[in-house]
Amino acid sequence: MELDFERCYRAVDSRDQRFDGWFYTGVTSTGIYCRPSCPAMTPKRQNVRFFPSAAAAQGAGLRACRRCRPDAAPGSPQWDVRADVVGRAMRLIADGVVDRDGVPGLAARLGYTERHLHRMLRAELGAGPLALARAQRAQTARTLIETTGLGLAEVAFAAGFGSVRQFNDTVREVYGATPSELRISRGRQPATGGAGTITLRLAYRPPLHAAALLDFLALRALPGVEEVRDGTYHRGLRLPHGTGTVALTPADGYVTATLRLADMRDLAPAVARCRRLLDLDADPIAIDTTLAQDPTLTPAVRAEPGVRLPHAVDGFEMAVRAITTQQISLRSARTTLTHLRSATAPLNLPVDHEVDGDVDLPSRRQPHDRQGGLGAFPSAEELLGVEDVGFRMPGARRETIRAVARAVADGTLDLEPGGDREEAVRRLLALPGIGPWTAGYVAMRALGDPDVFLPTDLGVRRGAAALGLPDDPKTLDTYANRWRPWRSYAVIRLWRTS
Repeated sequence: MELDFERCYRAVDSRDQRFDGWFYTGVTSTGIYCRPSCPAMTPKRQNVRFFPSAAAAQGAGLRACRRCRPDAAPGSPQWDVRADVVGRAMRLIADGVVDRDGVPGLAARLGYTERHLHRMLRAELGAGPLALARAQRAQTARTLIETTGLGLAEVAFAAGFGSVRQFNDTVREVYGATPSELRISRGRQPATGGAGTITLRLAYRPPLHAAALLDFLALRALPGVEEVRDGTYHRGLRLPHGTGTVALTPADGYVTATLRLADMRDLAPAVARCRRLLDLDADPIAIDTTLAQDPTLTPAVRAEPGVRLPHAVDGFEMAVRAITTQQISLRSARTTLTHLRSATAPLNLPVDHEVDGDVDLPSRRQPHDRQGGLGAFPSAEELLGVEDVGFRMPGARRETIRAVARAVADGTLDLEPGGDREEAVRRLLALPGIGPWTAGYVAMRALGDPDVFLPTDLGVRRGAAALGLPDDPKTLDTYANRWRPWRSYAVIRLWRTS
């Protein structure tokens, strides 16, 4: 990825936090790399190099700045919205696929050879998949070192390292300190909350309209899975090695996330999914600038800057929700989904989040979680294991849900962030009972497509009419072309207007 030196240097000189995560500043005279908004004195031009990823900076022999903590910067918006192989690879690496399945597993998921994948990532990011995963492991390790009381050997394996020696060498190389020194230098005890509990800050690019996010999630909250209470969003999570819960509280400049995990190896994917859920890696300035060019949206953008597009922590869950919501109210859909979840309850109990001393041991399952009984939405396999998947639901719609579950379970339909968006939509439309609205809604929220428009959606048409726009689906769809490539965000704003 080409980085224009003058533009990058101006961002560093002005300490512009909007560019945090877009690139990293390497200072050759000190041997460190920083985020663009680092408060330290601006380095001289001749001592500066710019890198497209933290892994590339580390590969050049630089260590992370202890002052601005560049590895904690928001992720690049490119990898959040791009639908190409590199964007998909970055989302899968963030979800821990390399740690779980290795580079061969990542390449297989993307349909490319390891060699070709490595070449593409090196060209765009200055680092291959192993180096990118290693940088993420280092960040996960630092978080565990500083926020938990786990022993350092437990931290090493929970962060995805193959050995304690590898863990020690990586932390020393990336942070310029040993794991023990990082823990001592933090200068405080781990946050209270019990074993398996981690509290951390999730950075974002301002502005963030927190009220819009919480309103959206509260309106659609499914009892037993999620709830919004006192300005905090709570939900259960299904993760690669177990389940967990999270409480997300928006604050000025960051979102506080309190995670309770059955297995600490799930920290990185849990963080990645929470960031995607709240759309924290978006570039709100770019989005709002495009939408505000339309005079009909200008007042709304000025009144509510930074409205985000809530995504999903579970693609299959979002598909079931979309199918269930077809032609009925959100309230009726919530009743149906609650019944569906109850039908799978014996297979989907929440966990007691006490962590065994050996992180490789399976977690213990208990009948009640200690944070209000929140559990994960049923998986495709669990849903296929029960006979009654509908409550006052037409038989055809029940079969559609089962068809999606079968396709997800056998791997023919990939609804996770690293999936191919066009292929997923094509496969969804091939299933009986799924039309353009359902496929588009899933693409927008489960797959994170920023440029989906839903011209037949009743809320979209009402919002358009309220703004004086045409509400005829065909005419409205044509009009919406001026909102490209952010039509999904226009949908959110029309829903808020309706």
